[in-house]
Amino acid sequence: MRKFFLLAFYLGGLFSAFAQQPATLPQRPTARQVNNLVHTKLDVRFDYAKRYLYGREWVTLKPYAQATDTLRLDAKGMDINMVALVQGSTTTPLKYDYNQHQLLIRLGRVVPAGEPYTIYLEYTAKPDELGTKGGAAIRGAKGLYFINPDSAVKGKPVQIWTQGEPDANSVWFPTIDETNQKTTQEISLTVPSKYVTLSNGKLVQQVAAGPGLRTDTWKMEEPHAPYLFMMAVGDFRITKDSWRGKEVNYYLEPQYAAQARAIFGKTPRMLEFFSQRLGVDYPWSKYSQVVCREFVAGAMENTTASLFGEQAQGSARELLDWQYAGVEREIAHELFHHWFGDYVTAESWGNLTINESFANFSEVLWAEHEYGADAGQQQADISLRTYFRNPSNFLKPVVRPQYQEKDDMFDAVVYQKGGNILNMLRAHVGEDVFFQGLQRFLKQNAFGTGEPHQLRLALEEASGQDLNWFFNQWYYRAGHPVVTIDYKWDAARKRQAVVVRQTQAGEPFVLPLTVDLYTNGRAQHFPATLRHAVDTLYFPAATKPGLVNVDAAKVLVWQKQDHKTLAEFAYQYRHAPRYLDRREALTAAQAQQANPLAQQILVAGLADKSAALREMAIQLLDLKNVALRQAAAPQLEKLAVADASVQVQTAALNALSSLNEKRYASVFAKALASKSYRVQGAALLGLVPLNPGQALARAKTFETDNKGALTAALVNVYGQAGGPEHWPLMLAKYDAADATGQFDMLPGFGDILGRLDDPTALAQGIGRIKDLTVKYKPYINSERLIDLLRQIQKRQSTRPNGVQVAALVEQAATEINAAK
Repeated sequence: MRKFFLLAFYLGGLFSAFAQQPATLPQRPTARQVNNLVHTKLDVRFDYAKRYLYGREWVTLKPYAQATDTLRLDAKGMDINMVALVQGSTTTPLKYDYNQHQLLIRLGRVVPAGEPYTIYLEYTAKPDELGTKGGAAIRGAKGLYFINPDSAVKGKPVQIWTQGEPDANSVWFPTIDETNQKTTQEISLTVPSKYVTLSNGKLVQQVAAGPGLRTDTWKMEEPHAPYLFMMAVGDFRITKDSWRGKEVNYYLEPQYAAQARAIFGKTPRMLEFFSQRLGVDYPWSKYSQVVCREFVAGAMENTTASLFGEQAQGSARELLDWQYAGVEREIAHELFHHWFGDYVTAESWGNLTINESFANFSEVLWAEHEYGADAGQQQADISLRTYFRNPSNFLKPVVRPQYQEKDDMFDAVVYQKGGNILNMLRAHVGEDVFFQGLQRFLKQNAFGTGEPHQLRLALEEASGQDLNWFFNQWYYRAGHPVVTIDYKWDAARKRQAVVVRQTQAGEPFVLPLTVDLYTNGRAQHFPATLRHAVDTLYFPAATKPGLVNVDAAKVLVWQKQDHKTLAEFAYQYRHAPRYLDRREALTAAQAQQANPLAQQILVAGLADKSAALREMAIQLLDLKNVALRQAAAPQLEKLAVADASVQVQTAALNALSSLNEKRYASVFAKALASKSYRVQGAALLGLVPLNPGQALARAKTFETDNKGALTAALVNVYGQAGGPEHWPLMLAKYDAADATGQFDMLPGFGDILGRLDDPTALAQGIGRIKDLTVKYKPYINSERLIDLLRQIQKRQSTRPNGVQVAALVEQAATEINAAK
């Protein structure tokens, strides 16, 4: 499962999606195994008008450890029409109780432990009548989703898809919806013959099922958890690929099929890389990836058939603006789950780290393999900063059997912190030993479940080390080290002292690390271990080192105040080899931009080999500083015109735009010819203050072909320089945009609403701003949006509709403040 969150201008700080834990949380033990699933056979058809699924099910089970005369199945919000015991050709109706959540079946006899038996059920699933709500991570709990089933929305595809994690598949078929259940499966779907279907396993049969209908049967011979069952039905185009003779297919809407290989084409190489690195070949019969509309969770690793939200399809031009941290990262993440999550599944939701920490780690692993060490470290850093961004994360351990709702486990502690813990563990035990340990863990628990204790034992077997200390402090303890680092060179004793103070509450962490001492551009490497609240480390140094680099591998999960001088950070930028070394130096320079040395670091950053650091250096520049502006401007112009990265080009154009200098009008005009929507959008916005008329004219030419950043720029240009005639298009673009796009358009809305005199348009615009704020209030700085409304009110105060606007704004502010 890959969550993704809204990133937009008006967030104004931190997400609060991961709320602080209540003082007391219920204990959530691993589910008791009374009956174990063996095989699940389903025969389903759909009522598009009612949004129902009509199902028949044959489920085979075995009592686990003791004989039993009852069976309890999860079955949410269904009509149960028949329950019977199947014995050969005989079907015997059984008594049952049903409370709309669980189905308690009386088996009519005591079934011995280990003896298989089969139950037959007929039922109707009614997901849209269930009334359940999703959480912050997985925004839906209906299990089965009908998209535009009546074709009411023109241009929107008709689709059906499922989302089972954590326990929503029991909305569309009765099962034991727990992670420690494993079952083989067979699903027959009867659908309109014009549609394509996808499910787990292999397509073994397609037969006509009456006028305009077809039944597809998918069979999964390897056992997996019920939450990983999936179906997708729709007008998809299949692009076929392969890996070692196994099918690898990509399902997209017809208009995006031409980009299938550009989006998913690295999948066979990922399969090969992960198989070799883990020492366990991809264990399933095929691998498919499908993109569906309105998906509720980013992406999902359903066994052999991962499902992605619509962010994973785009036109050829849209793909130019994609970054690794978007879809390619998601592809690696969901694929890696097929080892960690599907092949070996978390024993309980409290042990979700077995699934999600590993998938997060794979994002680093693939970036490193495909794009080099800088890219891997960049991705790890992005993850770790996500964890640090919300202090409530610091209160929760990675492994926690106490939680309020299952959805609460899908947070930055399990994902981002957990992934970085694995990266740190890899560095501690060594690359080869680490992967030998993972291979042991996978083979020992194949097609079963696992928890961190088993992972520890496998890594101890591989490494010969006791790792209790590591797992106790990183998996079962909340928080992380918070340190200050100070330095002193003793000329008389010819030694370098490093003082590290751990200032976090509680016991000090044990922190193995490497310290590099640099002299004449060369490093000596010294291993060390921190164990105390204050540790003073001594190293031989005949002369004062040019740099002392603590945690030279840059893998520790900690927050630090590193008291290096700016000269030492400049040395670090020039000589230390890692992405984070250079990033730290740029950050240090940001705080001292009046210092010529800081200016040198930032200007050097504009030519960094990492596009991410070039972009960062641009964004850190204080161009109000005359000396820095003079030093940076020529390089910014080059980057805006010719950098290989569209992200860097965009940042450079934005920086030049802030200068508001006529001489850059030609740069913006040239950039408007780019094929990148992001570059065009930045260029268009840069042109507005210099030549509003030209910007309006160019915006007009983009009305028939605009996406993403260019669409937002179009709306903002019309907001700044347009008139009432542009409002209908602005409103239409806003209504068609996703939440991120809508936030990006708000400056344009604020501009034009301050000068429009149409009461209907004013009500439309203010209402849109209010509704967006209320919807995303838990995750944004709502005061900034209320301030935007107040600015509109102020500008309208002397205009004909001033009184009406004041009333609308007051009502909007009241509703926003009242929203939860």
